[in-house]
Amino acid sequence: MGTHKEGGATTFWSYVLNLPLSSNSIVSWKFCYLVHKILRDGHRNVIPGNLEASDETLEKEAGSDMNKVEANQAKSTTPAGQCRLMPLIPLIQDCSFLYHFSVRLLFKLHSISPDVLLGHRERFRDLFMSLTQFFDKAREMEFFKTFIQIPDLPDAPPNFLRAAALAEYKKPVVVMPNEEHHEEEEDVEPQPEFREASQIPQVRYIVVRGHVTLKFHHFLSNQYYLEMENDSLKRELDVLKPELQIIKNEAQRCVTELKAQVNRLEAEVEEQRTHKQMAIVENEHLRMEVEALRSTNVANIGAQIGFKEADGESSDVSMHGTQLNNTLAGLQVEKEGLLRMIREQEAELKTLRQQTHLQQSSLEQERQRSSMELGGLHAQLQQQLAQKLQEEQFCLLQCAVVEAEGIILDAVAKLDDPIHVRCISSPDYLVNRAEITLNSIDKMQQSHLAYLGNSNDASGLLRAVTQFSHLAADTIVNGSATSHSAPVDQANYLTDSCRDCANNCLQFLKDLKIQASLQRADPSAIRYTVQRILAVGQDLRPKGHDVLKEELGSMVDKEMLATSTAIEEAVLRMDEILSQAKKDNTGVKLEVNQNILGSCSDLMKAVHMLVTAATDLQKDIVEGGRGAATVTEFYAKNSRWTEGLISASKAVGWGATQLLDSADRVVGEKGTYEELIACSHEIAASTAQLVAASKVKADRNNKKLNTLQQASRHVNDMAAVVVTSTKHGQQQISDHGLMDFSGMSLIKLKKEEMEAQVKVLQLESQLEQERVRLGELRKRHYELGVSEDGGDGIDSFPPPPPPTLLDSTAVPQHIQSGGVYAAELIRLVSEAFPNTGEPAM
Repeated sequence: MGTHKEGGATTFWSYVLNLPLSSNSIVSWKFCYLVHKILRDGHRNVIPGNLEASDETLEKEAGSDMNKVEANQAKSTTPAGQCRLMPLIPLIQDCSFLYHFSVRLLFKLHSISPDVLLGHRERFRDLFMSLTQFFDKAREMEFFKTFIQIPDLPDAPPNFLRAAALAEYKKPVVVMPNEEHHEEEEDVEPQPEFREASQIPQVRYIVVRGHVTLKFHHFLSNQYYLEMENDSLKRELDVLKPELQIIKNEAQRCVTELKAQVNRLEAEVEEQRTHKQMAIVENEHLRMEVEALRSTNVANIGAQIGFKEADGESSDVSMHGTQLNNTLAGLQVEKEGLLRMIREQEAELKTLRQQTHLQQSSLEQERQRSSMELGGLHAQLQQQLAQKLQEEQFCLLQCAVVEAEGIILDAVAKLDDPIHVRCISSPDYLVNRAEITLNSIDKMQQSHLAYLGNSNDASGLLRAVTQFSHLAADTIVNGSATSHSAPVDQANYLTDSCRDCANNCLQFLKDLKIQASLQRADPSAIRYTVQRILAVGQDLRPKGHDVLKEELGSMVDKEMLATSTAIEEAVLRMDEILSQAKKDNTGVKLEVNQNILGSCSDLMKAVHMLVTAATDLQKDIVEGGRGAATVTEFYAKNSRWTEGLISASKAVGWGATQLLDSADRVVGEKGTYEELIACSHEIAASTAQLVAASKVKADRNNKKLNTLQQASRHVNDMAAVVVTSTKHGQQQISDHGLMDFSGMSLIKLKKEEMEAQVKVLQLESQLEQERVRLGELRKRHYELGVSEDGGDGIDSFPPPPPPTLLDSTAVPQHIQSGGVYAAELIRLVSEAFPNTGEPAM
């Protein structure tokens, strides 16, 4: 602020000249920080001079390293550390602008000639990584979080070769929370002002306030520098390991060289010793010759001359021996020097060996410690893998339990479903389902105990839970269907038992789903409720039959023939209704009636094919199973199977008649589309009952059985087509007849709304009354059916309610209705358990 007021930094420099900058390091550091601050935020005329520097100045300054701030472990909690870290704030600001300028400049250069800028890109990448590391370290320190907001750089440097990257580039902005921006007036000449003496105390106040703020962050940076010290020690350890290996290799090399040098010196000493021995022997030989000559030199000159010559030779030999002695003395001295050198080298070698041994010991200890850590990590990894396997197995068990809960809840929902009121089931089939469910409960309990013993394998419990959920839901649905045709007291008791069974199943599955309650999960309550349902089903079994066993054979043939005849007549009648509809209707109504009647006619033809296939299979069963007995005796012997065939054939014929009547009423606009849907469901369920009854005694490899199964699938498909075409036609009629309320007034709309509400309430009341009436009709039908089943001869098509079963699992939408899915369910159950019980009646 002072530099802007006086238009320069004259006052600042006048005070700086009197400061002890060369003797006080703290004052010097603060001076550098203030100079940097003034250069960034002060007036433009803050410092005179230029950017020139001599070579001596550069060499002198090159030895100083700014990283000493980090090496000295500057603490932001101490005044000295805060003083060292404060100048980094303007440095961060400068780095942000320099980075932005460099990126823009490189993009500009790459737009001209990018091929020659490889070196620039490499240098920029190195600077980018250094700047990112500097920003990351500064960002981790609590000291800087108070004074400056450090910008985030991207994970990778910009791609200068792609021009579109410039649009994606974002300028890094440094934010100072308490920064005051001063505008410089460039066009106005600075006017001389009186410099008040209060500016210096103001600067000192700012510095003191900064110190107080820095002391406030004392405790925030201790952890950071401890972590840095730990990382530094780790890096030193990583650096020392290679150096230790290098020292070990160098010591080994020195030992090898010293051994080679010792061997060479020993060989030279041995050679000199050999030369010395040879010289001594030669000297002794010459001396002996001289003595011999002296003894023989008696009287002649020749002898004297010879003696003189010998004496001269002896002198020469003596001189030669003297020389050899000198040489030997020199060699001895050299040998002693070499031995002394060898001893020194051996001592040095011993020292190196000791150092190497110590280093090897430390390395061995490090290796053992690493091995122990590796073993601990391996054991921990094995434990984690085992824990993860157990968690995955329990997660799979939870998924299976959730799916099982959905199946049970779906079965419970059928108990209160008004559509389910039309469905009934025989007590025999209920008893069969309950017995199979009890067996599945035992298997599930065994699998539960096995899983508690070995939590790494939950496959057995998964299969047991899945099978149990389907069988339990099947038992609940069939128990509810059986109660629809039972007496009031038994029906209520059976319904309550089914609800209790469902609640116990859900509680057991809930215990299985939670880890804490997995140990105490017990299916005993489920077993008790299923046994209650089994007891009620056994009590509801018919006590006797009025039809003689001898008449069963003829009744089967008559019922099958009557059913086939009725279906053929229904097909012909359906064609007549279709022809009449073409004459009486036009437009959308004609299209809808054609689609519905066509699908109904196809369904009748499919049912006729199925009845024909069932008749052929029944004859094949009788011929293959009666042996030497007659047909009548075979039917009498298998009376329950025969009664099932009779009941199924009656239900099929009755369903065909009802479908024909419903189609006639719908075309004549006297019936509803729901009647057709219900009749198609009943026909599919009745044919499924007929298929199940026929399959009980059939051989699994019988070709006619395969034909019957294909015909059953075709009937299910045609029934689904009838439902789909009926719903589609109903939607077309409703869409065609939509009212237009755009011209009605507010009062008219309110009146129409009230009338619609009154009609809805009336229809709901009527629906409730019809439900009660339907229940009473079914109770009465059950009471009469036990006493009148087959007693007064054979009627063509008595109207007993056709048997159906509701679905207990999720099925496709086009076959999700009760009758069609019930047929498919009976077919699957009959294939899985061909001789375990009778189909639903």
